[in-house]
Amino acid sequence: MNDDLHRILMKGGITSPGELKDSIAMLEAAGLSEVYFGSRQDLLFPLDNNKKRPLEKTSKYKMDIVADRSYQNIVCSYVSADIFDGTHWLKGSTYLYLLEQFDFMPRLKINITDPKQRLVPIFSGNLNFVASEDEDYWYLNILLPHWKKSAYYPVLIYSWDMVSVCRAIEEVYPAMDNVDQLFAILNQKLQTHNNRTIKKELQIPFVTFPYYEGMNRMGLDQFWLGLYWRNNRYDLQFLKEFCGFCLDNSIGKICITPWKSFIVKGISKESRPELERFLGQRGINVRHSQLEMNWHLPVDDQEALELKQYLVNNFDQNDISTYGLTFGISKDVGKQSHFSSIVIEKNPPTQIGLDYKVRPTYNVCYFKDFDPNTRHYLIYARDVDKKELPNLLIELSREYFQQLGQEKTAPTKKTAKKEQVKHKVHQCPNCLTVYDSETGDAQNGIEPHTKFEDLPEAYICPVCGSEKDVFEPVELLLG
Repeated sequence: MNDDLHRILMKGGITSPGELKDSIAMLEAAGLSEVYFGSRQDLLFPLDNNKKRPLEKTSKYKMDIVADRSYQNIVCSYVSADIFDGTHWLKGSTYLYLLEQFDFMPRLKINITDPKQRLVPIFSGNLNFVASEDEDYWYLNILLPHWKKSAYYPVLIYSWDMVSVCRAIEEVYPAMDNVDQLFAILNQKLQTHNNRTIKKELQIPFVTFPYYEGMNRMGLDQFWLGLYWRNNRYDLQFLKEFCGFCLDNSIGKICITPWKSFIVKGISKESRPELERFLGQRGINVRHSQLEMNWHLPVDDQEALELKQYLVNNFDQNDISTYGLTFGISKDVGKQSHFSSIVIEKNPPTQIGLDYKVRPTYNVCYFKDFDPNTRHYLIYARDVDKKELPNLLIELSREYFQQLGQEKTAPTKKTAKKEQVKHKVHQCPNCLTVYDSETGDAQNGIEPHTKFEDLPEAYICPVCGSEKDVFEPVELLLG
């Protein structure tokens, strides 16, 4: 996300037509004509700092216009409630009650999600509340900013204790090194809370990624509508007119998804024909191919959008199905908090690339079983040219369909054997670039089969320039 973008934080990505219309009026007053949706279900837009305060004063709603990256929007899966399968007790009203209790703007990323849906990422936050089978109780998966690995809080959290738990963690988290220490501190601070013993570990079922666009039935006499703009540039005039339609037809909520789209639920049968005319008169396309809808891109990144279009065109020309798969493009090499099945990482330029015009290279990564909820991030190919990406992604999509539906807890002997093979390499801790003695480092003139210990003392990381002595030995799982 561009650092010069401001945000309007809408808790859980939920807004009312009146609130959104008011936000649009503010943005239009600042001379803007379009807005972006963010991956944390917020609104993003460029804004001159001297216009920020006057805009806030024009709103009749309590609205936070934020430039400070240290504040975070709360993510929740309310958008999936009542339209996709979910946990039996978790209704849309539950999310609304919970979000109302948050009376502070968090600095930690908080996710509140149903494990039986796939539209909203479960583990992309620092505090990830995941619904359990026990009514009004949640697992809490924690990955604080300075932790290397996530850990589960040792008890289930009661719904109405969620806010006080989050506030207490915000007060102490910089000094917390592990979850046991955090649990002990919170027990002292929050002595009256209704924790419950965890009887079984959290099991998250694999769910294929849903098609979330168009008009779809919701119950017997209602519908929901999903709208998607491929460039994530939402025209303010259209949004304002759409809010007016919702107000005229008693539609109470508009939900932003993490996939740069929005969903409206509870459209009456009587309102449907008028809504279809409304969209048709404005030339709104609601029949995008899933080939292009299942992508997560950085906001306002034309280069990433062009790469996506290049890859989607290749998929289309080769008649490739990507049903249930999701793709992401990222400049954060080695980051493991992505929520796409497959991630194309753009490598940072080397010193040579800075001095001369050199074609960028990419890494192709994916999550084990093509499920981001496994949080087991694997490298499929490293330092490849753009022209190689289509075939690599096609190969991966075929592997996905080959393993789809197989029992994940009982892998074949062939798979089990592959997962047991470990390969020792050395990794740069700053950019996660790996030196493998089997392949050497052609960019630095290092021949294959050169041991790390035999590298010259002046050897540096080909990506970030870190010195040899900071590299750390690690073991990779092959296969």
